[in-house]
Amino acid sequence: MCNLYNLTTNQQAIRDIAGAMSDSVGNLEPSLDVYPDRPAPVLRNTGRGRELARLTWGMPTPPQFLKTPDAPDSGVTNIRNTASPHWRRWLGVAHRCVVPATAFSEYGQRPDPVTGRKPLHWFALDRTRPLFFFAGIWTGWHGTRGSARTPRTGDHQLFAFLTCAPNSVVGRIHPKAMPVILTSATEIDTWLSADWSEARHLQRPLEDDELIEVE
Repeated sequence: MCNLYNLTTNQQAIRDIAGAMSDSVGNLEPSLDVYPDRPAPVLRNTGRGRELARLTWGMPTPPQFLKTPDAPDSGVTNIRNTASPHWRRWLGVAHRCVVPATAFSEYGQRPDPVTGRKPLHWFALDRTRPLFFFAGIWTGWHGTRGSARTPRTGDHQLFAFLTCAPNSVVGRIHPKAMPVILTSATEIDTWLSADWSEARHLQRPLEDDELIEVE
């Protein structure tokens, strides 16, 4: 499960590739590490065209997985089962988005013998870490985010991205899943505008030669 990714680029590069018509992000940090339940740039459809905006990472959790109905929701960051009714309602064009990134991480399976911690492995398209996009979904939501100690009740704009079976590059480290990655303007256009019957075919791993592990 990917719960940390990095974005090292500029807003113009994102706008140029993804065709953003408006930008409400403000000043984007030169290098941004994104963690669950934190804001990050997302490109989504609006009635005025494609918008680059900051949304919070983590879609609403299915109710059956909350400890109590009124517990703060920390959100779901990775989505694989698109057949689930909980996720299916957000698979239409209006709720699809793409999430810019330049690298993503997965924890290894075996703890380091010295630190006792599982090592973190990073992946990118190549060693220059060019821009790519995760295939995501988003929604507006009213409720309580955060934790019992630091709850945040109100209106939230939330996103998550899809996962799929891993290719062999990621699978050596994390055999369960990898993010769905889009690398071309054509794939971005398909994800943001095509019927689900066509867009769903993008939920597949990158070819092995399109991804490497980086330091």
